[in-house]
Amino acid sequence: MNCINLVIDEEKCIRCGLCVKDCTAGVLEQAENEVPKIAENGEKRCIKCQHCLAVCPTGALSIFGKNPQDSDSIREVNSDDVLNLIKSRRSYRHYKQENLDKETMDKLKNMLNWVPTGCNNHRLHFAFIDDIAVMNDFRGYVTSTLIKILTKTPVKPIMDKFGKYKNSFLNGEDVIFRGSPHLIVACTPIDAPCADIDPIIALSYFELYAQSLNVATVWCGFAAICFKMFPELCSQLKIPDGYKASYVMLFGPRDIKYARTTQPEPYTISTAEKGGRNNMNIVDKVKRYFWNFIR
Repeated sequence: MNCINLVIDEEKCIRCGLCVKDCTAGVLEQAENEVPKIAENGEKRCIKCQHCLAVCPTGALSIFGKNPQDSDSIREVNSDDVLNLIKSRRSYRHYKQENLDKETMDKLKNMLNWVPTGCNNHRLHFAFIDDIAVMNDFRGYVTSTLIKILTKTPVKPIMDKFGKYKNSFLNGEDVIFRGSPHLIVACTPIDAPCADIDPIIALSYFELYAQSLNVATVWCGFAAICFKMFPELCSQLKIPDGYKASYVMLFGPRDIKYARTTQPEPYTISTAEKGGRNNMNIVDKVKRYFWNFIR
């Protein structure tokens, strides 16, 4: 028995070597006409990506006790439909005042198991408010706390972010949460190798899948700031110690439907040329260092 529990059905294995070829970490090796096996010290290099299980054409390989028959088969996807989903993605600020149905909520939560992370560091944590009554209580606490700070005990960082919305808060406008019945907070361990980007990747996947289910979403920087400033919010959402509340997405049943895609101005695109790096002088290098590392 090996620690990663690699099992290969010798009758199903066709000795194609795809599992060895696709193992970036070099966990597996294969002699000619033999079934693959774990290379010396291979267990220590394994990043648990399960590429070997996914690539095997006959389902001969299992690992970590995962049975290939329990995996979904991969279906062809219409690229035009995917592009249309991307084009039709919108930031919603109008929601029905009701909970999502349980089936849809469960689908959204379950999908998160497949979001990619740097180095396959599968330690993200997702905190939800999935009940509108809890969300309304949460919304009320955050708003009343901000009003108190903005009107009685001004704090410069908070005034800088929210000061211009003071009258909107006082007039009862839901400046931060836009009437959304739910939210998700993507959290990462502070020692994760790609801590800055993993939560954003995860929420990007969440957003597109949500909109494929006709669930409205919007990225919420204001809420992300509140989680940083008010630690009691992290406590309420049971965010683990050692984790950073990185970003927040609001979501819920949509109360508006868009009829067509937008027509955005195109982004600029550049294409590399061979040897183009060789003409960079010291001044340009200093400027590039500054641009690359600012913020």
